[in-house]
Amino acid sequence: MPSAGLLVIGNEILSGKIVDTNSPFLASQLRELGVDLERIVVIPDEIDTIAEETRRFSQSYDHVFTSGGIGPTHDDVTMEAIAQAFGKKLILDEQICARIERTQKEPLNDAMKKMAYMPEGANVIDVSDLWFPVVVVENVHVLPGIPQLFEKKFQSIRDRFAGVPIHLTRIYVTRHESEIAEDLHGLLREFSELMLGSYPRIGEPDYRVMLTLESRDRDYLDRAAESLCARLPSDVVLKVE
Repeated sequence: MPSAGLLVIGNEILSGKIVDTNSPFLASQLRELGVDLERIVVIPDEIDTIAEETRRFSQSYDHVFTSGGIGPTHDDVTMEAIAQAFGKKLILDEQICARIERTQKEPLNDAMKKMAYMPEGANVIDVSDLWFPVVVVENVHVLPGIPQLFEKKFQSIRDRFAGVPIHLTRIYVTRHESEIAEDLHGLLREFSELMLGSYPRIGEPDYRVMLTLESRDRDYLDRAAESLCARLPSDVVLKVE
């Protein structure tokens, strides 16, 4: 299956000033598409660090996404770092300049021009409803850190990524993990390819644990869910969805 990695770039994330919501969004989207998001790393606005991690991720995963560090200010260094990662020059894209100028309806100052510098040879994907395109360098997709823009831009290129979707069944049980652990072990012995998650819930009046069963094979998943429900006493399973 296709693999992916996400680089979240920004001192504001590391300092806790801003809460990262792009990671869970991308994780859920790729999960639906059947792309395995294997690693998320948060790094500072440092050119050498971004370049090093970009190279490593590009070699390790089929698709790489970056979040943050593109814009007009001093700490927006992602484009420069990605150019460094692949040994490319950073060049001014005149078409993007013209696009920004049309949107701003005024001559570009140096800060505005900064957003039009791209690694040489970058693939610029036009996004008709957004003033700035999606930029792709090798297998690295450069996305903004602002959540609304990150989400819109990813949705605009979503169809480029496809694997075998993962199906999910949730089972809510009224016992603690320690009381059902042997049943879960037995289930995995029977269904060794099943992706099984167990998540205790504190403060929930109706159930103690939410179990998630996942598989790319719908029939395999259904049989595993039926097997687990048969293993547990009838009063333990609150609901299946």
